[in-house]
Amino acid sequence: MTAGLPVPSQTGHAGLSSLIMDPECSQLLPALCSVLADPRQPVTDDTCLEKLLDWFKTITEAGSSLLLLQENPCLLGLLCHVLKPQDLSPRVLAFSLRLAGMLAAQEDCFQYLQGDSSLFVASAAGQLLVHVLGLSLQGPAEGHPGLQTGDWPACAQKIVSHIEESLRSAATPQITQALNVLTTAFGHCHNPWTQVLWVRLSPLVARLLEKDPVPSAHSLVDLLLSVARSPVLSSSSCGLWETLAQTLSHLSPTQAGPLALGILKLQECPQALRAQAFAVLLQPLTCVLEATAQAPGLLDSWDGTGGASVTVDTLLASKAACVGLLCRTLAHLELLQPLVSRPSPWPQAPLLGATVTILRLCSGSATPASDAGGHLCAFLVGCVRVQRAALDFLGTLSRGTGPRELVTQVFAVLLEYLTSPDSSPTVLKKAFQATFRWLQSSPETPGCSDLDPHAQLFLRELLPVLPKRLCSPCWEVRDSGLEFLTQMIGRWGGQAGFRRALLASEVPELTEQLLRDPESYVRASAVAAMGQLSSQGLRVTPASPEHPGGQQKSLLAELLHILSTDSEGFPRRAVMHVFTQWLRDGHADVAADTERFVARVLQVASQDLDWEVRAQGLELALVFLEQTLGRPSSHCPYAVTPPVAAPPSPLAQALQPLCRVQLFEFAFRALFDCDRPVAQKSCDLLLFLRAQTASYSGPQGSGSVPEVASVEAALQRWQAGDQGQPLGYLEPEVVVAVLRSMDLEGLRGALAESSDRVEKSPRSLLQDMLATVGALGEDEADCY
Repeated sequence: MTAGLPVPSQTGHAGLSSLIMDPECSQLLPALCSVLADPRQPVTDDTCLEKLLDWFKTITEAGSSLLLLQENPCLLGLLCHVLKPQDLSPRVLAFSLRLAGMLAAQEDCFQYLQGDSSLFVASAAGQLLVHVLGLSLQGPAEGHPGLQTGDWPACAQKIVSHIEESLRSAATPQITQALNVLTTAFGHCHNPWTQVLWVRLSPLVARLLEKDPVPSAHSLVDLLLSVARSPVLSSSSCGLWETLAQTLSHLSPTQAGPLALGILKLQECPQALRAQAFAVLLQPLTCVLEATAQAPGLLDSWDGTGGASVTVDTLLASKAACVGLLCRTLAHLELLQPLVSRPSPWPQAPLLGATVTILRLCSGSATPASDAGGHLCAFLVGCVRVQRAALDFLGTLSRGTGPRELVTQVFAVLLEYLTSPDSSPTVLKKAFQATFRWLQSSPETPGCSDLDPHAQLFLRELLPVLPKRLCSPCWEVRDSGLEFLTQMIGRWGGQAGFRRALLASEVPELTEQLLRDPESYVRASAVAAMGQLSSQGLRVTPASPEHPGGQQKSLLAELLHILSTDSEGFPRRAVMHVFTQWLRDGHADVAADTERFVARVLQVASQDLDWEVRAQGLELALVFLEQTLGRPSSHCPYAVTPPVAAPPSPLAQALQPLCRVQLFEFAFRALFDCDRPVAQKSCDLLLFLRAQTASYSGPQGSGSVPEVASVEAALQRWQAGDQGQPLGYLEPEVVVAVLRSMDLEGLRGALAESSDRVEKSPRSLLQDMLATVGALGEDEADCY
């Protein structure tokens, strides 16, 4: 849906005509209607028409449709045109149908429900029917909740009869259409008449379960969950829970999974139905455990399952069926695990065992105990889809606890995947992510925040593998290894056991070499990792080739070189993030000469073509400003040199460092940046600074400072696009005077207004549409 269009006021209808027929639009709209009426001039860019229809719909929601058409008769021609399906794309017709539902609740709208092949049109037609049904029942059915459908208005009865005919149809598309209309109705309408409607139609819906296979199973699931979520229907005795239970038992395991998950997410639901739904989700994993001769355990606490044989049949039917069912099951359980309303008791240990078993089946290291297990091995070995789903779920299970022997198996299978040459890049990334989550969840040694002994043992086995991944010919693997390393350093960089293991490996040196990787994503990840290594004092500083055994290379200089010369934006952005964090944490290389560091970084960042680099430069400037003015700033507990707040001093003296690093020139230039986020960030920074200097009274008034006029003239030239002349050094008094003379609040308001108010305005859209058929002069088309 188009955003940014003018929203009509809610004060009445007087402004409707002016909203449409303003002086700019009044000259364009009649010409557009003429063009649309001419079959020789088709509008090829129907995106414009879609946006215009959406704008009309917005206006219609605010006032009388009839009055709108009476005031602007030329709109009638436009609407008549857009409601001709043969002339429009499905997407635009979908918008026109939604608009028609608001403009005219007439019975002849049923023609739009007659089996259009486009999903856009079918969806819009369904919404139109629901809208008309709701409008027709606003009066009688709301006033008399007990009113039966036989007493409803003729329009509503016709719609209900049409839905009934569709539900009785032998054609699946018609059934699907009827189910989708009902899903929309129960999802958006929560009036008492919806209960009457469900009581009348639920027997027809339940009768669909008698067919084999169940038609439109996906749409049926959506409908039943929509009804179950309705506050009107979920609390009534209308046979809903019985219908849900029957549906769970009639659908195939693949079809029943989404319904089971939806049931378990409901706020209120009978316990027996929850048990049945959870059993449906657990059944595939139970079959996996049984096929590998492990204790089932999963269904011991959950009754209501009778579909084990059907699930086994699905798993063994084909590789596609097996893979699809396991991936959906794992994804559903992953969504369920973090919920407060998840089933209790939660079978953590059996789920861990089943997930580890699936990963071993995929790697070929599991031992099947039956013919079914052999088939599963054949289907799953090397299956990347299942590996990814299982590793995702395994990572989610790290939030819980498990027996020590199972946790040991978890780390063993993770190490197997991280070391295997057969692991694909995406599988390795998932394995790294799951590994970090399990290391995070490991119990800490009492009195120490270091890794527990078992995790340290795992880490000692893992670190020799990491260099191989950092040297992989596949850039995705190198990148995943660096991301994992950065996370590990951020979490355990200050712990003795981790530091010893890391410094004893080749990882720090290899990471520094990857600063010059040919792939920009890898260089960016290497920058982040080196920033962490240096912050934690874990960087191995090799001697430079020019001075073997002598002077050490400066990481600060190397990162500045990347910021100045790297051709890709990702590494430069990473450098700015590292520099900002170093400044915030009081990194030793920064604290040695903070002003020189800030001045050099801002100078380079101001010339960068990447707006995110310039925006991050403003973030760094804000950190320096806060530290200079003595504002508290968060810092890393493991910083080499913790930041020291500046002692209280006269404001002019406090502003001197900001002037020396030319922070104000950087911020003033950014204020007129062509990229809105940069300008907004600069405006916020200057407003913050002006608030800090509110109590300052310099030796002269702002109007008598001779340099102020010169600076203001330069800013006006910058705003006009001429930013060639630098400001040079500015005295604090000049800065304060300029800040007070600027309408920063007004500028912030202007920046907050989306430019959509110009390029997506009705005038702009009309110009675009006329331009597509050559009805405008050569230079009249809106550039947007």
